[in-house]
Amino acid sequence: MDTTLFSQSDWKAILELRHTLHAHPELSGEEQETKKRLMDFISHHTHLQLVDRGCWFYALYEPKKRNGKPAIGFRADMDALPLPEARDLPYGSTKACVAHKCGHDGHSSALAALALLLEKDENILRPVYLIFQSAEETGKGGKSCADFVEAAGLGEVYAFHNLSGYPENAIMVRDGLTQCASKGLTFRFTGKRAHAGTPEEGNNPAPALAKLTLFAQDLVRKVTTDPLKTLLLTLVGLNVGGKDFGISPGEGEISFTLRADEEKDLAELEQWLRRKADQLAVEYGLRRTVTEADPFPATVNHKECAEKVRRAARDLGLTLVPMEKPWRPSEDFGWYLKVCPGALFYVGNGENWPAPHHPAYDFNDRILPTPAALFLKLAED
Repeated sequence: MDTTLFSQSDWKAILELRHTLHAHPELSGEEQETKKRLMDFISHHTHLQLVDRGCWFYALYEPKKRNGKPAIGFRADMDALPLPEARDLPYGSTKACVAHKCGHDGHSSALAALALLLEKDENILRPVYLIFQSAEETGKGGKSCADFVEAAGLGEVYAFHNLSGYPENAIMVRDGLTQCASKGLTFRFTGKRAHAGTPEEGNNPAPALAKLTLFAQDLVRKVTTDPLKTLLLTLVGLNVGGKDFGISPGEGEISFTLRADEEKDLAELEQWLRRKADQLAVEYGLRRTVTEADPFPATVNHKECAEKVRRAARDLGLTLVPMEKPWRPSEDFGWYLKVCPGALFYVGNGENWPAPHHPAYDFNDRILPTPAALFLKLAED
């Protein structure tokens, strides 16, 4: 996708914005400076109305002429990941162990780029909301924005994600399920600490943790035999004791990420794990607690909105590539699609581009104009 949609000065400003956001990343729920930079950019370059909602904000374009259609919304996320900057970039992260390794700096910059285009397009005949959301990576930011989308009466809402392994600037969009539901669970078992020389005087939770680990390995096969379904139970953390060889520990915990195509399957997987943990706690005389983290609903595109994305892509001369299976990582844009018709689409980074969350990843600036142009075309509909 070329940059002729923008003036030379606008394109330079957009690139500078993306690189500035990359250099100053902020973790989920902490994006105050990121929010300010984006609001300042839109305020400086446009006349759009800006509304600060605390953790997030939106920009509103209201055209002078209207066709009576409900407002349309576009969403970008702003948060970075707790990962180090592993590349030598002139605009590399200035914060230790915090970096934009998922491309949200590019997502936000693309939506800011759309802000620059709206006032110049006489074919926009309905209100357009640009929603800049916090805390996507933890699943905590989407629900409040979705509640706003519902209350404001938006007629459609769209978002994009960059995706590696596909041709640069290609567009991928699925009808129905496009990203899985997921949730994190941590089970903590508490017994009694003792001297390693007299372990019988204590109650070490290690056997219970070991049995829950083995149970989890076999659980997915018990719950489903459908090879076309995504049903995953990933052990992401296991901790008991330390390297003090004189102590038999009395506490330990184990953490899993549960992932499924459908939320009902996710709930069933969770109940199996909870029941087994309860049984093991009774068997070994342990206290058991459980905490939840990073809950994500399934992201399910509306068929008619996915088709609008395809039509807009064809109008722009973009390549459409089939996406045979949903993308397994979760996305809290699913909250929006529960209350408003819409679709999440993907823009290819390149077939050999490092994947999001990989240490070598950086957003591909060459794809930046594509989502902005596609958003603009959708807003014109």
